[in-house]
Amino acid sequence: MQLIPAIDIKDGQCVRLRRGDMAAVTAFYDDPRDAARHWLARGARRLHIVDLDGACAGAPVNFRLVQDLARLDSAVPVQVGGGIRTLQTAAKYIDAGARFIIIGTQAVRAPNFVKELCAEFPGRIIV
Repeated sequence: MQLIPAIDIKDGQCVRLRRGDMAAVTAFYDDPRDAARHWLARGARRLHIVDLDGACAGAPVNFRLVQDLARLDSAVPVQVGGGIRTLQTAAKYIDAGARFIIIGTQAVRAPNFVKELCAEFPGRIIV
């Protein structure tokens, strides 16, 4: 079994939402990089990162921060989600260091998009 720590980002902080409510936020770290360092120091073998602001906006909002997280330890794969609605956005995250792309909303709204992503980035798409 592999435990994958999740780092959800809202307003630049590492947070948890209560029942998916964007107004019901508990901040755990002011800087998500501190959360990533915490998990990496404890032996995390993968990180799950979600740009919650991006998920709501439909496009990345915290890209630079996610990029920093993806580059903290090149030996630890990062999977990124939140606001990935185009091939260009997925490519931008892959180029930024993300090993995997997570698709949620768009997988339901545009199933062919998932097929396109899988063709473009084989073995790197998580739905």
